Amino acid sequence: MKAVRYHGDGELRVEQIPDPTPGPDDVLLAPLAVGVCGTDNHIIAGHFVSRPPVVLGHEVAAEVIALGRDVRGLEVGQLITVEPHLYCGRCVPCQTGRQHLCPDRAAPGVHLDGGMAERLVVPATLAYPVPDGVPVEHAAMTEPIACCVHGMDRLAPMSGMPLAVFGCGPAGAIMIALARLAGAHPIIALDPQPARRQLALRVGADVALDPTEEGLTERMADLTDGQGVAAAIDAVGSARVLEQAIGLSARGGRILVFGVADAGERAAISPNDVYLRELTILGTALNPYTHRRAVGLLQRLPLDQLCTASYDLDSVPDALDAQRLGKADKVFIHPQSHNGGHP
Repeated sequence: MKAVRYHGDGELRVEQIPDPTPGPDDVLLAPLAVGVCGTDNHIIAGHFVSRPPVVLGHEVAAEVIALGRDVRGLEVGQLITVEPHLYCGRCVPCQTGRQHLCPDRAAPGVHLDGGMAERLVVPATLAYPVPDGVPVEHAAMTEPIACCVHGMDRLAPMSGMPLAVFGCGPAGAIMIALARLAGAHPIIALDPQPARRQLALRVGADVALDPTEEGLTERMADLTDGQGVAAAIDAVGSARVLEQAIGLSARGGRILVFGVADAGERAAISPNDVYLRELTILGTALNPYTHRRAVGLLQRLPLDQLCTASYDLDSVPDALDAQRLGKADKVFIHPQSHNGGHP
């Protein structure tokens, strides 16, 4: 089969490799749409630990084409989405209900072969059926949606209270849509790119601002009755953004660090300010027990508002560049397509 494999040291190859064989508890899949994530570029840049050689792609929608002999509850021909996490089951986090913090976690597309291939095998427990009528590209977004759902669970925003989202890429757009469902008001999006501010408004933001413009503090005060935001989300992954989010937060505010910052970044935080204003700074990792809930949201979120670009397996390097440069709101690989990439 044709697959896109990362071999380490920045080397990515489109090559022929043996077809995978499902075991008794596995499903054999034909990936139909695979989302390109910032993590994929981080892996190739050496900023994210992987286990090369490995087939990339962890945001997967696929058709079931064969079942292991012990698999129940799935059918050949079904559209499914893959939850890309396997846990050791032996460590303290696994045995205390926090599997997503497992230090020996293995993820298809990062540590194990993923979806940027013509075939993929995963344990049946990682395959979640998708409702009829959901487009394959929307189904491929289940994994990032599940991560956002966990983040919103952590943040627990109050309905009727102001919320700010810093960064309006795909994750920020999902966060805005979830905040809308949660009843936050007003929802304030902040992004320096005009196109992303427009996306924020399309998916549910009440206001979209450029965080680099003069007078931002005064504008935010006007929007929040002088109180600041009750909840803030850093969907960028930036020490500067975290500092800005803290500065714009209300007393008792909650700040969610969702974006993945470079490991070497450091933010300047005043412990006295955190104490006096009783701020809460939260981390969020992965999608524990939220993948099924994300499937249930696929038809409730305005995913059709994202401008997309599609590529085939031979064009994955172009797709990675498109993701990195923000040429589309969301970039997808279609592994069964052989007609060239087409943004």
